[in-house]
Amino acid sequence: MMQNVHLAPETDEDDLYSGYNDYNPIYDTEELENDTAFQQAVRTSHGRRPPSKTSLASSMGRPVTGAIQDGVTRPMTAVRAAGFTKAALRGSAFDPLGQSRGPAPPLEAKNEDSPEEKIRQLEKKVNELVEESCIANSCGDLKLALEKAKDAGRKERVLVRQREQVTTPENINLDLTYSVLFNLASQYSANEMYAEALNTYQVIVKNKMFSNAGRLKVNMGNIYLKQRNYSKAIKFYRMALDQIPSVYKDMRIKVMQNIAVTFIKTGQYSDAINSFEHIMSMAPNLRAGFNLILSYFAVGDRDKMKKAFQKLIAVPLGVDEDDKYISPSDDPHTNLVIEAIKNDHLRQMERERKAMAEKYIMTAAKLIAPVIETSFAVGYDWCVEVVKASQYVELANDLEINKAITYLRQKDFNQAVETLKTFEKKDSRVKSAAATNLSFLYYLENELAQASSYADLAVNSDRYNPSALTNKGNTVFANGDYEKAAEFYKEALRNDSSCTEALYNIGLTYKRLNRLDEALDCFLKLHAILRNSAQVLYQIANVYELMEDPNQAIEWLMQLISVVPTDSRVLSKLGELYDSEGDKSQAFQYYYESYRYFPSNIEVIEWLGAYYIDTQFCEKAIQYFERASLIQPTQVKWQLMVASCFRRSGNYQKALETYKDVHRKFPENVECLRFLVRLCTDIGLREVQEYATKLKRLEKMKEIREQRMKSGRDGSGGSRSRREGSASSDSGQNCSASSKGERLSARLRALPGTDEPYESSCNKEIDVSYVDPLGPQIERPKTAAKKRIDDDDFADEELGDDLLPE
Repeated sequence: MMQNVHLAPETDEDDLYSGYNDYNPIYDTEELENDTAFQQAVRTSHGRRPPSKTSLASSMGRPVTGAIQDGVTRPMTAVRAAGFTKAALRGSAFDPLGQSRGPAPPLEAKNEDSPEEKIRQLEKKVNELVEESCIANSCGDLKLALEKAKDAGRKERVLVRQREQVTTPENINLDLTYSVLFNLASQYSANEMYAEALNTYQVIVKNKMFSNAGRLKVNMGNIYLKQRNYSKAIKFYRMALDQIPSVYKDMRIKVMQNIAVTFIKTGQYSDAINSFEHIMSMAPNLRAGFNLILSYFAVGDRDKMKKAFQKLIAVPLGVDEDDKYISPSDDPHTNLVIEAIKNDHLRQMERERKAMAEKYIMTAAKLIAPVIETSFAVGYDWCVEVVKASQYVELANDLEINKAITYLRQKDFNQAVETLKTFEKKDSRVKSAAATNLSFLYYLENELAQASSYADLAVNSDRYNPSALTNKGNTVFANGDYEKAAEFYKEALRNDSSCTEALYNIGLTYKRLNRLDEALDCFLKLHAILRNSAQVLYQIANVYELMEDPNQAIEWLMQLISVVPTDSRVLSKLGELYDSEGDKSQAFQYYYESYRYFPSNIEVIEWLGAYYIDTQFCEKAIQYFERASLIQPTQVKWQLMVASCFRRSGNYQKALETYKDVHRKFPENVECLRFLVRLCTDIGLREVQEYATKLKRLEKMKEIREQRMKSGRDGSGGSRSRREGSASSDSGQNCSASSKGERLSARLRALPGTDEPYESSCNKEIDVSYVDPLGPQIERPKTAAKKRIDDDDFADEELGDDLLPE
């Protein structure tokens, strides 16, 4: 090999290309075929044997692979990885990656019939079914969620049997079994199949192979609580509490809250108080503090209510101040970041938590204020002072407004007004709210000047307050300036597009202006917002009636009675519309339904009686006219109609008795005497002469009365001038004569004519006029009182929220 080594001459020191042919003889591959040791190592496993004590030298003079030289073993190297092959020829191309051999052979096809592959596919299908069940539950399709959960349970049992046949039981996927059973129990509970849910939970709890399965006893307790089995609910809550380690503090607190809520359900307030006190000392939260106040309220402990209210105020919210959302500089990057986080999910969560805290505090204050002191006013003052000294200082003004609202509920309007007037010098938001309420009060009392004044104050304090603008529009509406009222309502809608009062009042305004198409548009928009509002449906039907479209009016009234099926006025209106269309049978049906729900409507009674008379069923008309005579006993026409029905039906004896009874009650009624004379003549009774004499006398008195009235009108001018020019000495006589003449005239005027029914001197009838679905102010615009919180439902609804989610 040395013959191939070229040494550079010593004189050629500046040769730039010297040394390029120098190489290490180890890399010489041309003589490898003649190297016996190398060939033996390639063909056999000789190279992998442990080295011998004697070093073997190749013909090239280098150590053999694996041989020991100078006490160091030469490392064993791969042959094929370096590009050497068994059939390597001299001059063959260098191909260390074996690219000349072509593409790699294809992968072996997957055997889908193998048991392992079937198990994997079945396990994947079970997971997919569980996910689909959860998604269906979140979308509200509870039945589909239950079906998917059941299908997952069936396939999971098949999967377990196949695994037992192929592998050992230790390889069963317990996590998948647990998730399938837990999802199935949850879906049973969501579908209110509580027995099946409890059985499924029992299967999980009793299986010792599932870790932490005892916590599911909380869900079992929740089911018993829904079933009102409070003793078992407490039992399972306590069992779950015993199995939860102390390191899980939050979970233990939630379970204790459930136990305390269940104690309240059973009326064990002392046990509930102990639980809530422990919670407030360990991990205070808003719900526990509020429920503690409820418990003390139930037992009537005033001092403890005050302390619990102070604890509720002191509960930390964990919400940052709003200052962080105000840019401290003009840096555009910082401003962009602040704008991005102003309404992100975290900010929304902070708002919700703060709103919930304010709701609990306001509700608790309204609850305890009337009982913690001698009067509710003093109690409110104490609550206001406590709130002012806390982090909820802005709620103090709202409590003051609620104090005024409490005065209103107690019918103490003067105190309510005085309380609201104290806000006139405070900041604009509170001033606007108070002025809005004052405007509302004065509007209800029909003091339009004061209502307009405070509405102006509310608008000037906060021009973007839609309630203030609505009340201002109401005062203008009441004064008859409908165009200006519509402008205020439109401005209120521009500030708050969800102000339904303003939209409703615009519809009323357009209706007053006879702009029926625009009014209809307003009410239809409002109907899209308030789908089941009886007021809106009635107004739409009324507008169609004014537009002379009875078919559409009937259609909307039909929708209205689906919302208020017992409203007698709506039913009578339907009867009236069908009657105008000539459909007597439908009109009778709705008039009869109206009479059934409100049997004191004179118009309905009169229509039903006339209907039976027209259809020749006079006997059935009698009961309606008798009802009318009870409602209006001073109206003689109803009793005359009863007698007439008896006469038309051929019961002359009953008709005669009725006429006689009417004559005894109303002896000066001409119509009654005429029918008595006619009946007595037909029957041949002796009383006919007596009734005829009375009839002639009454007719003569009627003529005298008419003559007196006529002469009085003709000589009124002359008598007046004579009386003014009379001497003072004749004044007493003239007055006496005048008084006597006036009494006689009054008596004659009191006598009815031949065709007039008799009425008593007091012409006041029973008010049977209907109040339609809108209330007593159907054409009166809605007011918009600034009522901060008007929710007096305290206990059970709040307590139900404390259950631990499943």
